[in-house]
Amino acid sequence: MIESDIAPWELLQKKMTWEQLNFIKNKKVLDFGSGNGLTASHFAADNEVIAIEPDEKMLQNRFTENKYTQVIGGLNELKNYRDESFDVILCHNVLEYVKKREEIINEFSRILKNNGFVSILKHNRAGRVMQMVVLLNNFEHASELLAGKNGTAQHFGTIDYYDDADILKWFGCSFEIVKVLGMRTFWCLQQNQDIQKEQSWQEKMLDIERKVSTLEDYKSVAFFHHVILRKI
Repeated sequence: MIESDIAPWELLQKKMTWEQLNFIKNKKVLDFGSGNGLTASHFAADNEVIAIEPDEKMLQNRFTENKYTQVIGGLNELKNYRDESFDVILCHNVLEYVKKREEIINEFSRILKNNGFVSILKHNRAGRVMQMVVLLNNFEHASELLAGKNGTAQHFGTIDYYDDADILKWFGCSFEIVKVLGMRTFWCLQQNQDIQKEQSWQEKMLDIERKVSTLEDYKSVAFFHHVILRKI
């Protein structure tokens, strides 16, 4: 399996996420909900990585360019690790889909070292509304989202939206939010599917996404938010 097998929007999103986490070097990293292993493999080049994924289908063609430990499972697997086992925990596009969200976060808090980091990539409701209206002309679902209803992902089921502030509430006073970054502010509004395959377009899009990722006006309508927390 090679990167060309990944949809352009997913690859661009991952590249941007990796850039935002480029401080992760020589650390023990947990990738919880690791999916196809692309991120686990990326960070395994410079770190010791353990990846946990419950869906065995996602693992059939996982990325293994760099060596990491793959575990099949979910919340119960977290309980196998000692207190303060990890320097960094990655949890990307996971918490929207799980039922025992706060239990998972409690385990994260326990197994993360002091001064360790948690990286959470999450859906942003306002960005989804923008996509529904501008790209898909789905005014009905846009109205439902505005009314506070949840969405649905084709492969993962219900998207149970939550706010950035909820994360800090769940983690508690022993954590602080280091930064919140916007993700896919423009990618999801591009209707020309062919142009997304062009290298020059991808580079330009990644560049403009970098520029607006820290700007509040653009962050508010980004499709995803990248929330980075530190255990204090």
